[in-house]
Formats: sequence, structure tokens, C-alpha cells
Amino acid sequence: MRSHQVAMECSNCGEPAEIAHGNYKFRESGLDNIILCGIELIKCNKCGNEDPIIPALDDLFRTIALAIVTKPYGLAGEELRFLRKYMSLTGDEFSRMLHVDKTTLSKWENNDDPVGPQSDLAIRMMVMSQNEALREKLKDTIREFEKIKFRARSYARRRRAKRTKYVPERTNIEIKTSDLTYLYA
Repeated sequence: MRSHQVAMECSNCGEPAEIAHGNYKFRESGLDNIILCGIELIKCNKCGNEDPIIPALDDLFRTIALAIVTKPYGLAGEELRFLRKYMSLTGDEFSRMLHVDKTTLSKWENNDDPVGPQSDLAIRMMVMSQNEALREKLKDTIREFEKIKFRARSYARRRRAKRTKYVPERTNIEIKTSDLTYLYA
């Protein structure tokens, strides 16, 4: 995983670090299933810290939004939260646009309740209308909506609890940083 060496400093411990290419789990996005492939990393050999070098953050976030919108499963809570923030909406604004109570939106975003199929599709359409780059892909995206599987598992929170917790279908999204293509893994 060695690349050309440039004098860099670790953001964690301040020791010398080097630039390398590799894969990076992009938790800073608020999602734990986004993997940036072939990205430049500032890598510290002393403490093991890795910082990604992301040259086009807006384009990357648009790609993540598109990957979520086109995934073949219902939206998970953290994905819904990412999409809401991508659209620069507060929870209150978003819940009013969807004609749902703020507590319903909160339950969706925290995976306490699943997003219903109609709301899920409406959210995906709202995201696709955000900018010209996404609108250009709208027709092809809509054709894929029939393939979405709206199913999930539930499990009891506590042994005697009557409430259940929603567990959405999950898949990793691997984004090739050189051309911002993605695949589900």
C-alpha cells in the first residue's frame, strides 16, 4: 500500500505521515456502509491514523446520495438522515414537506419504524430533483424503482418488551474515487 512519499504530518499525533492509496470507510458521512476505493490517504505509521484526501467533496456527496436513492432496498434511518441533510433540510422542514409528524421522522431516522414504501419513493424523488446532475438521471432511476424490496426484520428490544426495533436491509456502497462510480457489495 505504499505510494510516492511526501512530507506530511499526522492529524492525530503530529508525527510524520505518508501518502498512500487504499480503501477508506467514510464514517464522516454519517453512514457506516460507505467505502471509498482507491483514495489517497494520509497514513501514520506510528499511531495508525488514516485521513482521506477528498478533492471533490460535493461530487462525492452527490454520488453517495445517488447510490442511496438507487439502492434496491428500502431506506435505512441513517440513509434517510443523510438524504435530508444533503437537501439542507431540518427535521421540522422535512417532516412538513412529507406531511408526517416530527416524531414519525425521528422514528424513521433512528430505525424505530420503517419508512413506508410511498414515503420512501417520495423521498427518493425529492433527492433526485435537487440539482441538474441528478435530474439528468431521473428517468433511468425511476425505472429501477420497481426493483426495490421493501422488507426488513424486526427484533424485540428487551426480552419482555412489546416494542420491536426495525432492522433495515443493509449493503455496503463502494465508491471508486477516480471516477465516482459505485457498486453495492
